[in-house]
Amino acid sequence: MGNKLYVGNLPFSATEAELTEAFSQCGTVTSAKIITDRETGRSKGFGFVEMSSDAEANDAITKFNGADYAGRPMTVNEAKPMVPREGGRGFGGGGGGRGGRY
Repeated sequence: MGNKLYVGNLPFSATEAELTEAFSQCGTVTSAKIITDRETGRSKGFGFVEMSSDAEANDAITKFNGADYAGRPMTVNEAKPMVPREGGRGFGGGGGGRGGRY
């Protein structure tokens, strides 16, 4: 198991400092990051917390998965590696060309 955790179903008002404080109940938090929208800067309602050991991460999953956080049940599990998106840069499909006889 890894020591990086996905934390979902967070209220949009949650802060990285609050996540660090909450998860420090289970051990040393090496980083806490809330993911924000690039355009608006508003929270997307999820983030990642990295614990200093696998045992601490496992303890945090047991303690916080489904636990109430500002009236919402948190989702906490092991973070999966990011999978590259398919399709390159969005220049998909389409023939172009002239379309008829000339």
